[in-house]
Amino acid sequence: MNEIRGDAKNIRSLLGGTKFAIDYYQREYRWEKKQITELLDDLCDEFLESHEAGNERSAVENYRHYFLGSIIISEKEGRKFIIDGQQRLTSLTLLLIHIYSQLDDDEQKKEIANLIFSYKMGKRSFNLDVDERTACMDALFTGQPFDENGQPESVVNILSRYQDIEEQFPGELANKTLPYFADWLIENVYLVEITAYTDADAYTIFETMNDRGLSLTPTDMLKGYLLANITDTDRRNSASRVWRDRITALQNIGKEEDADAIKGWLRSQHAQTIRERKSGAKPRDFDLIGTEFHRWVRDHAEPLGLLASTAFGRFIEEDFAFYGRWYECIRKAAETLTTGLEAVHYNAQNNFTLQYPVLLAPLVRTDSEEESFRKLRIVASFLDILIARRIWNWKSTNYSTMQYNMFQLVILKIRGKSAAELSQILIERLETEEETFTSNERFSLHGQNRRQIHLLLARMIEFVEIKSGCQSHYTEYIHRHSKNGYEVEHIWADKPERHRDEFDHPTDFSEYRNRIGGLLLLPKNFNASYGDMPYNDKYEHYYGQNILAQSLHERAYKHNPGFRRFIDRTGLPFWPHTEFRKADLDARQDLYRKLAEQIWNPENLWREIDL
Repeated sequence: MNEIRGDAKNIRSLLGGTKFAIDYYQREYRWEKKQITELLDDLCDEFLESHEAGNERSAVENYRHYFLGSIIISEKEGRKFIIDGQQRLTSLTLLLIHIYSQLDDDEQKKEIANLIFSYKMGKRSFNLDVDERTACMDALFTGQPFDENGQPESVVNILSRYQDIEEQFPGELANKTLPYFADWLIENVYLVEITAYTDADAYTIFETMNDRGLSLTPTDMLKGYLLANITDTDRRNSASRVWRDRITALQNIGKEEDADAIKGWLRSQHAQTIRERKSGAKPRDFDLIGTEFHRWVRDHAEPLGLLASTAFGRFIEEDFAFYGRWYECIRKAAETLTTGLEAVHYNAQNNFTLQYPVLLAPLVRTDSEEESFRKLRIVASFLDILIARRIWNWKSTNYSTMQYNMFQLVILKIRGKSAAELSQILIERLETEEETFTSNERFSLHGQNRRQIHLLLARMIEFVEIKSGCQSHYTEYIHRHSKNGYEVEHIWADKPERHRDEFDHPTDFSEYRNRIGGLLLLPKNFNASYGDMPYNDKYEHYYGQNILAQSLHERAYKHNPGFRRFIDRTGLPFWPHTEFRKADLDARQDLYRKLAEQIWNPENLWREIDL
C-alpha cells in the first residue's frame, strides 16, 4: 500500500470548504426512515447528557464529544471520492439544511451554510458534489417544492429522508436550544477520515474493516448469554432451535427486524423507567434497551427472573417465541392491510414506529389467539384515534415527542390488561387529551403536513365508500409517487383575484383556501388538466372521481342509493355545491370534522371487543 492517513475531524473541519465526490458505481443514497430516526435520537440523547437550560453558548465547548464512525476516502487528482460513508455524510448534510432553515441568528446560519455549499461564480456548489442531486438539494435549501417524478432513486430517497428529519426532529432541540445543538453538532461530533491515494488501497481498507471477522450484533450477544446459562444440553439445543427459527422469520421481514422485535418485547413487558424529559437526565430502562439490550438483560437478570437454567430456557422458548411471533404478525400488518388489524397499517402509514411496544404491552402468554387479536385491535384503534387528533391539531406525532408519554401513560398502564380493561383505560386516556376534532376549527394544509392530510382524506374516502356499500380503493389513494398517483388538491385555484368579493387580501384568501374543507384527493392528471379552472368549469368533472369529490355534484345524490342510505343513517351534512364560495367551504369544513369524529370515535374501542 501507499500512504494511508487517518484524521479525527469534527463536522466543521470535515465539511467546511471541502468537496466530496461519489463514483458513479456507488452513487445511490439508500438510508431509510429507521436510520434517520436512530441518528436523530442518538445525537439528541448525547447532546442532552451535557446540556442544561441557562448555559452560556460558550459552555458547549466542554460538552461531551460524540464519535460517529469512520469514512474512507480515495484522494486522486486533487479530488476526494467517498468509498465508504456517503450515507452518513448525505444524512448529515440534510440535517444541517434543516437546522439552517430553523435558525434565526444570521451569523450562525452563515456558519452552517458553509458546511453545506460554497458559491462559485454566483452558483451554489454543494460540498457533497453529485450532479444529479444538485437541483433537489438546492430546492431543499431554499425551501422550494421539488417534483420527484422521474427522478433517480437517490433523489427520491433524499426528499423522503429530509421530510423524515422535519417530522422526527426532537422537540427538545428546537427553539432556544437549537443554537446550542447546532454548535455542539459541528464542533463536538467527530468522524475519522481515512484517506488512501488509490482506489485499490481504499477498497482494501474498506474490505478489511468490514470482512475480517464477523462482528457480533447485540442479538448474537444476547443469544450467547442466554444459551450459555442453560446447563441441560437437550434444553439448550431446543432453545437454540427456537431462537434460530424465530430470528430467521424476523430477518425475512427486513434488516434489523430481529433487534427491533427484541427491543419491542423488552420495552413492552419489562422496562420500568424512561429518561426524564429534562437536561442532564440519565438514560433509563426504555432508553438503554434501545441502545444495548444485550447488556440490559444481563444487568437485570434478577428482576427478569433469570436465576436458574430452566428460567433461561423459558425466556427463549416461551417469552421470546410468543412476543417475537406477535411482533412478526403486527409488522406484516403494518406493511399490508390485514383484516382486523387495519389500524396497524394506518399507524405505520403515519410513520408511528412507537406502536410496536405499545401493541405488545397488553399481550400475555396465556392469551388465546382470539384474545390477543382483540387486544391488538383495541390498542391499534386507540393509537389511530390519538394520531388523527394530534394531526388535526397540528401536534407532532414523532418518536421523540411521543415516547415519554407513550411509555408512562400507556405502556405501563395497559401492560397485561384484559380487553375490557384496555378499552376502559384507553377511552379514559382519550377523554383526558386536550386535542379533539372540535378544538381546531381552522385545520388546514401547511408546508409540512401535506402527507398527513393526504392520509386523512384517503381514510375519509374509504370510510364513506365502505359505509355506502362500495368497494374501497384506499391502497390506490395513498400512492403518491407514481405518475398515476393521487395528490391533495385545492378546490379553489390559486387565483385570489377571483374571490375579491369575499376576501379583502390575498393572505386571507390563501388561509381559507388551505383549510381541509377546501381540499380533495384527486389523480395527478386531474390537477394537470383542471387545477387552474374556476369551480364552475371543474364541477362536472368531480362527479367522475372518488365519492368525496362526487359529493360536490348533485348527481351523486340521485344515482347512488347506498350513499343516500349512508347519509340518512349517519346524519352527516352532505349536500351538493353548484357553486363554491366561502360559505360552501365552511360547510365542507364542518362536514369533514363530523366525518372525522365518526371515523375516529373512541366508542369504537368498545366495539372492537365484540368483533
